[in-house]
Amino acid sequence: MEIPIASSSVFVYTGGRPFDAGLPVVVLIHGAGHDHSVWNFQARQLAHHGFSVVAPDLPGHGRSGGPSLASVESLAEWVAALLDALGVDRAALVGHSMGSLVALHAATQMPARVSRLILIGSAVPMPVADPLLQAARETPGTAHAMINQWSYTPASQLGASASPGVRLTTMNLRLMERQPEGVLANDLAACNGYQRGLDAAAEVLCPTLLLCGERDQMTPHRAVKPLQEALTKVPGGARVAVIPGAGHAMMAEAPAAVGAAIRRMLDEK
Repeated sequence: MEIPIASSSVFVYTGGRPFDAGLPVVVLIHGAGHDHSVWNFQARQLAHHGFSVVAPDLPGHGRSGGPSLASVESLAEWVAALLDALGVDRAALVGHSMGSLVALHAATQMPARVSRLILIGSAVPMPVADPLLQAARETPGTAHAMINQWSYTPASQLGASASPGVRLTTMNLRLMERQPEGVLANDLAACNGYQRGLDAAAEVLCPTLLLCGERDQMTPHRAVKPLQEALTKVPGGARVAVIPGAGHAMMAEAPAAVGAAIRRMLDEK
């Protein structure tokens, strides 16, 4: 569906079911250089099991209009505007990579409106290597190749896929290529520039799950520890779950396992 936010048209994928604000709402926030389609499996699964799914293309990404926003903080404000536009008082936030930073910051800015927080492939801070930042600005094709190399396990790069007939690295390459010029560089700079993550984590008050890929090279499991330790005020403590054999692109490499982990967290009373 398409909705207006700040004079721009925003595309929101709802998992194949009509949006219903009366159901438990789950917002799925994609990462750098991507759009809603990275959530296709999880969005459909949630939408067909009692949840109302909101998987937006962030501003300037995919089918959403407007310029891409330059900071994690501005993207978090935009998520609040998205909930307002949909008439949603309370929702679970799920974010991947850059999207996890956006979800984290949004949870601290509107604590009464966030019921659950699920951070996938996350680390705080989330520094981006200078060669990747430069490539994203000057030679995007090189940046795309670097991201594919670091996001997928060797098996996926050789053609293994949970989805028959789909080569994951080619699919991701085409996804990044169809984003408007400058979007990837802008997104990576936003990740690199976000320095408030640990302070934000200390303010989170809702149940939180950190979902890691066992073979993630972009945000390796060991890098999650500072974030987990910062989430000290989360009721019961923030839990960590590891997806066996998966890399940073775990929603594509292990779609069923990621979907099951999300549902377990959302179904908890």
